[in-house]
Amino acid sequence: MASPLQFDGQVVLITGAGNGLGRQYALAFAERGASVVVNDLGGSVEGVGKSLQAADEVVREIQKSGGKAVADYHSVEEGAKIVETALNAFGKIDILVNNAGILRDRSFTKLTDEDWDIIHRIHLRGSYLVTHAAWPHMVKQKYGRIIMTSSAAGLYGNFGQTNYGAAKLGLLGLSNTLAIEGRKYNIHCNTIAPLAGSRLTKNVMPPDVIDALKPKFVAPLVMFLCHSSCLETGGIFEVAAGWISKLRWERTTGAIVRTKDKMTPEAVRDNWDQICSFTNSTNPSSMQETAGLIMRLLEENTFSETPETSVKTFDLKSLSPFISKYTYSFPDVILYALSVGMTTKCEDDIKFLYENHNDFTVLPTFSTIQGFKTLHDLFTKGIPGFPLDLSKVLHGEQYIELFKPLASGGEITSVGRVVDILDKGSGAVILFEVESFNEAKEKVAFNQFSIFQVGSGGFGGPKDSAFVKALSKPPSTQPHAVIEESTLLDQAAFYRLCGDYNPLHIDPSFAKMAGQEKPPLHGLCIYGFALRHVMKKFLNNDANLIKSMKSRFSKPFLPGQTLRTEMWKVDSGVHFQCSIVETGQMCMTGGFINVHSFPETGVTTEKQQH
Repeated sequence: MASPLQFDGQVVLITGAGNGLGRQYALAFAERGASVVVNDLGGSVEGVGKSLQAADEVVREIQKSGGKAVADYHSVEEGAKIVETALNAFGKIDILVNNAGILRDRSFTKLTDEDWDIIHRIHLRGSYLVTHAAWPHMVKQKYGRIIMTSSAAGLYGNFGQTNYGAAKLGLLGLSNTLAIEGRKYNIHCNTIAPLAGSRLTKNVMPPDVIDALKPKFVAPLVMFLCHSSCLETGGIFEVAAGWISKLRWERTTGAIVRTKDKMTPEAVRDNWDQICSFTNSTNPSSMQETAGLIMRLLEENTFSETPETSVKTFDLKSLSPFISKYTYSFPDVILYALSVGMTTKCEDDIKFLYENHNDFTVLPTFSTIQGFKTLHDLFTKGIPGFPLDLSKVLHGEQYIELFKPLASGGEITSVGRVVDILDKGSGAVILFEVESFNEAKEKVAFNQFSIFQVGSGGFGGPKDSAFVKALSKPPSTQPHAVIEESTLLDQAAFYRLCGDYNPLHIDPSFAKMAGQEKPPLHGLCIYGFALRHVMKKFLNNDANLIKSMKSRFSKPFLPGQTLRTEMWKVDSGVHFQCSIVETGQMCMTGGFINVHSFPETGVTTEKQQH
């Protein structure tokens, strides 16, 4: 059985801890070893008055049981002074539970400016002020756990609580953003929407319901979310009477109701059922996903009324294949492994870095290097009737499939073909497939490069293709494993030595011409990092278990940034997605690695973070 969750040596600050939920949190944290700052102004439910009694009584109860606690009597509008109390008493702050609150329930017609302002000052601005004061201390120690307290009134609305509901939903927005900004500092921020019997609810609920909704049936969720072992951040949870549920957004597929430059209310009306249909809905979890969706819609729709007679087609069947030969040996294999993050610091990586190792192995993603000269030939020789411009090219998606383990040296013959050109409106996607053969004419690998060229769409071509290797949607659960790994400032300089000499990744002036603020890291370099992470977590670093791999490059990643790979193990392989720790943005999505089998032992399937 797992060990109990303790908080020895940690300092917990709880606002509004003199009664109800706050009091229960304070007692529970103290019981498990935490030093507790009990903050309570001691005012009425409506925020009137002041008293030392509430906080003092909780501190006495904790100290009587052998715990450590100090009282603080400041209003949350004096957040810096509350945090100062914690620092003066215990020298640090590890956990902050924003719990203080009051009520000023009025129907909207009877609501006064004072009713509106005081609720926002205490709930939303108060939580901001205390958190803002605690934040730099958590950043400095690279650790923190924060709880925001929302409400069903904020999530769904409730009669007579426009002021309260608006403030409570505002706390969710505050928490979600802090979760993103705090990730790089190991600061987690979550939101709860509790329902508990307290002085705020005793006048609106019958006694038997109040008894069933004791605060002690809420506190365990707060304690788990605040424990160092909990990886959850950016979550929103409803909790009451021992029941806990996580909430998420749900989005309909929606409908496009414009044509070219025209959009009418009648078109909205006529498509209303589709706009509101939750069939095939999705569950967005970030602003980047929404931005990505809009960009994909722009790419995939020309919004034009171009007559069918003006559609431009390309005779791809008559286009000669692009054939290249690639001769390599163990130094090329080792250079590639180093360029995607393999290191002698990890004993299990040596087999990818030392040619005399008994199990010297080539990473499966090295197949992209073997076939890359063929892609280079495509841009050198071109496609008749379709001008290629390297400064407008982005690597959209990548698929690899292995037919046998890659040799540590030899000559590879690769045959590349343009199988389709898709019209995405704002650009075009070139599907380029490469088959690679060894000296015995055995097929060893297959690559599909999906290349997006900005500004080349609108020619009336197809928007989709049967040749496209599908992306995968990860489960909506928490990942089974997580790895965070920093990249080098010179990562792109190393990787380009493997054969991808696109100046976009090294030349700042070329990068700006391509619309990039700085030269980004090669997408295929991140592709290799992600493969390593999956191998490390689920395959005992055995490259021969890899069957295929697919993902989409969704956001530029800069050398020196930190890559976060989230992974989910399923029967046939591993779903994965990658984000940039410093920004929280997704840089690789829809990833899936298909495996021949999983090793029977030594596989980590629990959530971990490096």
